[in-house]
Amino acid sequence: MTGSPTVRVIDCHVARETAEGWQYLVLQRAAGHLDAGHWRVVTGKIEAGETAWQAALRELREETTLVPTRLLAVPYVNQFYEWQHDRINAIPVFVAVVEANAILELDAEHVAHRWFEVDDAIAHLGWPGQREGLRAAEMLLSGGDHPAGALEVNWRAEERG
Repeated sequence: MTGSPTVRVIDCHVARETAEGWQYLVLQRAAGHLDAGHWRVVTGKIEAGETAWQAALRELREETTLVPTRLLAVPYVNQFYEWQHDRINAIPVFVAVVEANAILELDAEHVAHRWFEVDDAIAHLGWPGQREGLRAAEMLLSGGDHPAGALEVNWRAEERG
């Protein structure tokens, strides 16, 4: 193997709070794109000069047009081995909280979206790391081991400079 894990992509779960509890967004990939037909979370590559959390915000806007009210760094890192390049990808995981009534528009990479409670969302996700990342996001939002405020990305202040 060529060295330490590479951080080049992000996973961003999207959550909204309803009277029944948290719901999570899953997106179905369009034909002609990687993982066509599969359900996934917001994902994407980190661009040059961009932090992982900035990539999460950008990818969220590009793929769904959503702007979150909060962005949290989930205390979980998705990982997978990419045999074609002999590298381990370490994927920072985020959860973006949006308004319950937020309207989204999908980009050309996706053909459908659904909001699910956590167990149904997990059942739709094909990648084990995305399922585990969603479990960790749910624990974070539901007041698990880590206080959510401690892991909140203060992105509005960072964008102002």
